[in-house]
Amino acid sequence: MCKAISLTHQQVMDIIPHRDPMLLIDEARELVPGESITATFWVDPARDIFRGHFPGDPVLPGVYTVEATAQATDLVLMTKPVYAGKTPLFLGINNVRFRRKILPGDTMEIHAQLLSERPEKAIATCRCTVYVAGELAAETEVTIAMR
Repeated sequence: MCKAISLTHQQVMDIIPHRDPMLLIDEARELVPGESITATFWVDPARDIFRGHFPGDPVLPGVYTVEATAQATDLVLMTKPVYAGKTPLFLGINNVRFRRKILPGDTMEIHAQLLSERPEKAIATCRCTVYVAGELAAETEVTIAMR
């Protein structure tokens, strides 16, 4: 088992290719390369998406939550030397459940743990959970390919 590390916002950007407005990981509090991550993302109330989703009752779209779990999965894999510098491609999601609304100003705590990996095809799946204020907000299984 590798030792857990943490990543600053800049270190996250040094690893994954995403940038504003689609970078949905602020930092990694605990990352074990190739195994698991606990990351955070603060949902800025000024995000333009809230003008239309929904006026007067803003809610973070579920696709943003799914994307945040995919980016956490990217970090789990891209910190393995074999995948460093590769491009993560989103292959799919399974078993998605949204348990509570994620609102402007919330901080998402995103957990991803390697569920399976096919090294010969550079494909991996992580089981992900998202919490807000200690309450389960979403669950996913994200599959990515490294190219």
